[in-house]
Amino acid sequence: MTDFAAIDFETANEIRSSVCSVGVVIVESGIIREKIYRLIHPCPDYYRYWNTRIHGLTCDDTDHAPAFPEVWADIAPYITGLPFVAHNSPFDEGCLRAVFRTYGMDYPDEYVFHCTCRASRRVFGTELPNHQLQTVAARCGYDLTRHHHALADAEACAWIARKIL
Repeated sequence: MTDFAAIDFETANEIRSSVCSVGVVIVESGIIREKIYRLIHPCPDYYRYWNTRIHGLTCDDTDHAPAFPEVWADIAPYITGLPFVAHNSPFDEGCLRAVFRTYGMDYPDEYVFHCTCRASRRVFGTELPNHQLQTVAARCGYDLTRHHHALADAEACAWIARKIL
């Protein structure tokens, strides 16, 4: 796989539509061409302690951020025709579908997700102690120092995808 968009969402709470940040890394011909990071005003608009503890974002960070439709309108031109890659893709695809539903947006049939976590299980099997993003990234030669920052996680995912997909 040489052309794709690696994507990662962080959420404000336990509800998948509560995306509060997104990182997207555009890969063309196996080379990273674009990196996009956006804060998003979450819906519903509240933060859980555990979510903030993981990614560090609070309502102070996103109170004045745009809502998802505005953010996605900026990102959509970059991803046209590209498959998505995510680590634990059911989560990120679930977030994308949920936030599209929340805002009454039509979810494009062309959005296809590939999962680097599943690919890691196939490729590395029991060689790794687990298949968490930071473990797989390290095995693929990427130092993920800002884990749970949406852009850093998307970049790690892109690195992994270029190695094993």
